[in-house]
Parts: sequence; C-alpha cells; structure tokens
Amino acid sequence: MAVAKSIAAEHTAVRVALWRALHLEVDSSPYVFRDDIGLRLAAPDDGWRNRPDMEPGTTGPMRAGVLSRARFIEDLVAEQVEHGVDQYVLLGAGLDTFVQRRPDLAERLTVFEVDQPGPQAWKRQRLLELGYGIPEGLRLVPVDFEVDSWWERLASAGFDPHRPAVVASTGVSMYLTREANTATLHEISQLARGSTLAMTFMVPIETVGPSEQRMRRYAEHGARESGTPFISFYHPDEILALAKEAGFATAHHVSPGTLIERYFTGRTDGLRPADSEQFLIATC
Repeated sequence: MAVAKSIAAEHTAVRVALWRALHLEVDSSPYVFRDDIGLRLAAPDDGWRNRPDMEPGTTGPMRAGVLSRARFIEDLVAEQVEHGVDQYVLLGAGLDTFVQRRPDLAERLTVFEVDQPGPQAWKRQRLLELGYGIPEGLRLVPVDFEVDSWWERLASAGFDPHRPAVVASTGVSMYLTREANTATLHEISQLARGSTLAMTFMVPIETVGPSEQRMRRYAEHGARESGTPFISFYHPDEILALAKEAGFATAHHVSPGTLIERYFTGRTDGLRPADSEQFLIATC
C-alpha cells in the first residue's frame, strides 16, 4: 500500500544523507565514512548538489561533523560487538543505513531504529521499493515522542533491558527540552550493566569562534523556519554532571579535537569538523 504523499523523511535526515553522499564526490580520500545508500533512499531531485546547504566550502565543517560522528558510532558498535553486546538502539534513526551497509556487524545484532511514525513509514516503504527489505534483525520502532513512551515501544519491539546494549542519539538533543533530555538520560541509565550511551550535544554558540558562529546562526535559522528550533545547549562539564546525576557509572566527553586526531590527521583538503557538536559517552 502506498504511503500517503504527506508522509516523507524529515528534512534534517535527508540533509544528513546528502552530506554523506557528497563526501564521496567532493572530498579527497581517504574517506571518513562511506554511505551512498542514504542518497538512494532520499531520492532527491537531480539538482540536489546545487542546494545552498550542499555548497562544499561553506558547509564543510558541518558535513565533517556528520561524517565523524557516524564513523565514531560505528567504531564504538564494532568494539562493543566484540565484547558480546548484541543490541543496538538508534534514537532518531532518520535515514541511517547501518543495517544495509554493515551486514558483517548487523548479523550479530538486533538493531532497533526509533523514529517518528510518518518518516519511519516512508523509510520502510523506500527500503522495500529498493529491494533491501526489512530483515529479522532490524526492528523499526515508530514513536510519537509527544505522546508515546519510547521506552515502552522499544520493549514491545523485543528489546531486552536485562542484556547490554549500545544506544546512539546523534543530532537529537538540541531539539529537545532540558527536561526531556534529562528524562532520557535517567531512562537509559537503568539499562543492563555494560550498556553504553553515545549522545551528541550542542555547546552554547558563544563558546565557538566567529566563523563557526556565522554557520550556527545559518543552521539555527533554518531549523526555526522548518519548525524544529534548537532549544538545548550544554557545556561539556554540564552534560557530564547530568549523566552522573542520572545514575550512569561512568561518563566522559569526546571533543572534536579527539575526532580530528582519530579521523582527519594527514588530510590535505582541510576538511575538519566544527566545534559545535560534541559527544557524551556514558556507561551503565
């Protein structure tokens, strides 16, 4: 049955998919992250490369941030799989293509993609249309975050809270209230011992340099215009304190500098992630 025309992918999820694909076209190798399947899912118009938010030079730091956070998460998942973790939860999954790109890891995991019902129904249809299907190990968990308990929906999809898991939440916290972020931290901290949360957060705009502030204002304007404004910002020590208060056993901060050292050392094209979005890594 066709999905209604009013149902579509979130614009931010499409932009992330297009930036991943653009990396393979405009940036030099070695590539930080390889993903052209998201482009196939999004199926943009032929002129997508001419969109203002695809301009290679001005959007490079934001594109690099998307690439490095995706690479970091997948490296973390691969590491945890080797330690016996067999559940992976993506909060706000968007057009993530982990299951389709990394069958070597996905076949050792049950992957739970949590997202809004409309965009997820659209993605389900696109996976079927493109022949990828919905494998047994992929659980699409539709959640209306305004009215549903994502925790309850996750359990009903087969998630076992008594077994360790990796939970990833990237590019989400800035759209949620402080109360919602705090509640999410508390819920995830109750997972089985050995579980890991990898969550990105956005630092206050005044803590980044002038050129990045201009990029931030552009990004924040676009978010407001689309009805999804950025509303939550944290200093690193603040998010670490919230994680500890929520009950996590350990919590540490991963800075863009760490990601640059790990994934961008030796590059000659100047591609580097911006400072605005950073990582909280917390373990139960």
